[in-house]
Amino acid sequence: MNLVSGYVKLMRMPASEKFPDANNGLEPAIADETWVVIPVFNEAEAIREVIGSITPCFKNVVAVDDGSSDRTWDVLQDCAPHALRHFLNRGQGAALQTGTDYALAQGARRIAHFDADGQHRLEDLQKMVAGVAGDECDIALGNRFAGDISEIPATRRILLRSAVLFHRVVSGVRLNDVHNGLRVLSREAATSIEITADRMAHASEIIDLIARSGARVREYPVTIRYSEYARNKGQRWTGSFRILLHYLIGRFAG
Repeated sequence: MNLVSGYVKLMRMPASEKFPDANNGLEPAIADETWVVIPVFNEAEAIREVIGSITPCFKNVVAVDDGSSDRTWDVLQDCAPHALRHFLNRGQGAALQTGTDYALAQGARRIAHFDADGQHRLEDLQKMVAGVAGDECDIALGNRFAGDISEIPATRRILLRSAVLFHRVVSGVRLNDVHNGLRVLSREAATSIEITADRMAHASEIIDLIARSGARVREYPVTIRYSEYARNKGQRWTGSFRILLHYLIGRFAG
């Protein structure tokens, strides 16, 4: 059972009324039926701006504080339409599952996953939501290599390309960007995929779960913003090896 403290803050005015052009061509009804889940850990510095960048279009944002030790929870209570809390740090995978379960319980038609450090863009999310809502696919995955890659550090490109090759060998999954945190799932797909890898190995586990689900998958070009803040919080080589080890243990021991 998840240790979650729920906090709900209602928005006084629909985002589409406050910002007439916020939906960027996405029908308001589609946006309202889509719940955006953001796993958050020690992001007090960035999370207000991240949430503020998407609530003009998506009013149903669920931010899950995964046992942060800074002021993240205080900030979320002030700015997140729906704020949930793990009292203990359980990892990004667990936070995503907690937020997804909550959104499904509220009747979400689609679930979107969005990172808390400002790397993802609203316009990419809108495009992917429109794809799932328009029945182009059951699951939309972001592909940074089909978008603008000029900001991706060279070492990061090597690491990400290595992960793609690894999954093609181990899982037989032929995707071009397997560790992109921007994704959109239909309600049916989100219900059928349960994340059990609590920590960062969940990104690899999700690919396996998607492959087994039989869901229709499509990759969409996205641009990842590598700000100095995001770079400083980015994954190190040593951390990547630990994630790989945890994934392999979970995959072959399960």
